[in-house]
Amino acid sequence: MTGGSGGHGGGRGGAVAAVDLGATSGRVMIGRLTDGIVSLEAVARFPNGPVPHADGLHWDFRALFEHIVTGLAEAVAREPQLASIGIDSWAVDYGLLRDGELLAEPFHYRDDRTEAGVDLVHALEPFDELYRRNGLQFLPFNTLYQFAVDAPVAEADTALLIPDLVAYLLTGARVAERTNASTTGLVDVAHASWDTALAERIGIPPTLLPDLVSPGTHLGRLTPELTARVGAPLDVVTVGSHDTASAVVAVPMADPATSAYISCGTWGLVGVELEQPLVTDAAREANFTNEGGVDGRVRFLHNVTGLWLLSETLRAWEDEDGAAIDLPALLDAAAGVDGPVPLFDANDPSLSAPGDMPARIAAVLRSAGAQAPVGRPAFVRAIIESIAQAFADAVHTAARLTGRRLETVHIVGGGSLNRPLCQATADRTGLPVLAGPVEATALGNVLVQGRALGWFGDDATLETLRATVAASVTPVGYEPRNGGTSL
Repeated sequence: MTGGSGGHGGGRGGAVAAVDLGATSGRVMIGRLTDGIVSLEAVARFPNGPVPHADGLHWDFRALFEHIVTGLAEAVAREPQLASIGIDSWAVDYGLLRDGELLAEPFHYRDDRTEAGVDLVHALEPFDELYRRNGLQFLPFNTLYQFAVDAPVAEADTALLIPDLVAYLLTGARVAERTNASTTGLVDVAHASWDTALAERIGIPPTLLPDLVSPGTHLGRLTPELTARVGAPLDVVTVGSHDTASAVVAVPMADPATSAYISCGTWGLVGVELEQPLVTDAAREANFTNEGGVDGRVRFLHNVTGLWLLSETLRAWEDEDGAAIDLPALLDAAAGVDGPVPLFDANDPSLSAPGDMPARIAAVLRSAGAQAPVGRPAFVRAIIESIAQAFADAVHTAARLTGRRLETVHIVGGGSLNRPLCQATADRTGLPVLAGPVEATALGNVLVQGRALGWFGDDATLETLRATVAASVTPVGYEPRNGGTSL
């Protein structure tokens, strides 16, 4: 394995494949750089989601991997000059291997077994000490809490996070890419290395943890079997394998010091980019996290429940109706609702699991002394405004904790297409919002591969990649209707 830009590709452009796995769907995309402009072509899209087993919620990883291989074969058929593959996914979940074989389908982070893991870990290492060591906000599904209650850990010889597990099956290389590893709770926030003393303290064998590598590392080519199936001996290159790390690469920030970002999909990851971690009592009390970014940057952010609230509400209504809902029409109707709507805490723990989201939201509103809006457009507007308020609170807190004067909010990902949400975020932050690119994660994945292949020369920085995004995509602007300000 080698790192750095090198001379692979030998030019100022080319084509690569991006495997982008989300909590509700996955896709394979072709990314091309031509004349300084990056573009994407969707090749395959496939469903993903929790599957109930006797022992809890899991991912159907084997089916997911088959979808990936089929998508890569289609990518090669469309673009025979593909140079490499990069893989990103959601964080924290992992597969356990013994002698190279997967012991079981990976658990889903929404499985409620993690609650017991929190108690076990905090009894050994109080949260304030954990935060000093790993810099992570408290989330009950972080990997170290899952490890604490996962009995097969004792039988395994290797644990691989989802994108690393895909890369292993493609190439045979067992590594842990740093941006995703930083979400486990087992990486020393000051040195970006495994905290083996912490692992041993909570009963995790350090031998379970593979070598850490940085984005842009060449892992090797597809195995002979997969080369035959895919149609080419493609190289696999690590990217920011945590999907938010890839998305932040593609945020077209003119000045990171005055910009906040929101990577909005199932979750809304709200924060700023730092050069060094910020591990203060105030940051811990605000539940802000320090996750690894590409080029050693720090994603200082707060997890906000995002479009999960809306997608689960729509799923419940579609089950009730027995028919699909026209989401654009419903959003237009929601935007037209006059007058205030009641707000609820988008991060209320009762809203984290699947199942009858409208009833759960109504219960949260009642507990706060409010009534659920009557009619679906008003109910959707309450969801949108509540998410936007949570976004605004996180943006304001990020400004306060870092002492920065923020002037712009960038929304990337699927949420950038939700016009009422973007406008509500501008209104509630008091800052202009720039929405787009929609496919930020795939773009970041492609650009980090391209840099490793030599597309941008030997001295390309993160700013070089963002300038390419800015030249390729025009964000949609939203001005705050309350006049605006800077923080």
